[in-house]
Amino acid sequence: MGIEAWVRRVPPAAESPAIAPEPVVEATPGPEPEPAAATAAADNDAVATLGWEALRERVLGCTACALHTSRTQAVFGVGNPEADWLIVGEAPGAEEDRRGEPFVGRAGQLLDAILRAAGQDRTSAYIANILKCRPPNNRDPEPEEIGCCQDYLARQIALIRPRLILAVGRIAAQHLLATDQPIGRLRGRVHRWGEAGIPLVVTYHPAYLLRSPGEKRKVWEDLQLAMQSIREPAEAARQ
Repeated sequence: MGIEAWVRRVPPAAESPAIAPEPVVEATPGPEPEPAAATAAADNDAVATLGWEALRERVLGCTACALHTSRTQAVFGVGNPEADWLIVGEAPGAEEDRRGEPFVGRAGQLLDAILRAAGQDRTSAYIANILKCRPPNNRDPEPEEIGCCQDYLARQIALIRPRLILAVGRIAAQHLLATDQPIGRLRGRVHRWGEAGIPLVVTYHPAYLLRSPGEKRKVWEDLQLAMQSIREPAEAARQ
């Protein structure tokens, strides 16, 4: 049509003004968690969500400490999962390791008699140990071994929701109460365990009573204290 079209020319790239890139701010990475520590923390969190059967399977297959290499089997516990009484001992012995049940043999027979005196037995109470695997030669548990098992016991307590914990023996009492006081000083009064404030009574281990039968009277006193600690809240609730 006789009209000349004007087209804007784009300057060559070399002639374009340089555009400085925006600065990139790099975050300073924090320290990487130790792989073992991270795994342990994840495992601990997982244990706190397990139901009974899953918890049992976790314990029976546990390889968290070296005791799994010498055990016959882990000893989970036995009794009523909705028990009012939870009896906590130290660790499995040779017979417990063989049979997979806590407190068997002569010490177990004596514990059964102690429970009957309190109106309980293996079907109404629940029996467990601080340690789920037998230490070689029945030695005292090492702190790291107890540490590997403590979440298992804590989960058992959370699932059972007992009205009373009977700590049987020095190791069980000291661990549950986080103290190094001798058992003689821990007896004779009602302690409280955890945020729920579960009554906890300390008494002697049946194996000790087999060696020192004269101390059985003190165990009866402990049982009376335990029964009273359960009876009083029930009576108060009825008033």
